[in-house]
Amino acid sequence: MNSFWSNEYVNTAGDYSVVILSIVVFLAVFELVTKYNNWEEIKKGNVAVAMATGGKIFGIANVFRHSIMQNDSLLTMIAWGIFGFFLLLIGYFIFEFLTPKFKIDEEIKNDNRAVGLISMIISIGLSYIIGAGIS
Repeated sequence: MNSFWSNEYVNTAGDYSVVILSIVVFLAVFELVTKYNNWEEIKKGNVAVAMATGGKIFGIANVFRHSIMQNDSLLTMIAWGIFGFFLLLIGYFIFEFLTPKFKIDEEIKNDNRAVGLISMIISIGLSYIIGAGIS
């Protein structure tokens, strides 16, 4: 049975499954903290929401990339991924706090693509910083 769990295909499938599930769960958490429905807005063609959501997906995946590369244990990889996600979430709140002249959520919901783009870049950029910390 040990040879089954040490098989690279099994490990890759396990990591993949955990990351997909984590992305779904973490996007649901982001959905709770935003004032708009991501998938409803994307369905309507809201490019700003699509960019912000895409940045979140990339950010989460990039954090897990570093976590997978650095850790041998699935549980340790998950723990670092969760920690990285919470750091991304804190970054979202800091972004909202640092822009008191307008509400990020309202601007993204109104398809302000400049705000959607900067939100995407912040998520991606922070994921590289978090990943470097994990590595």
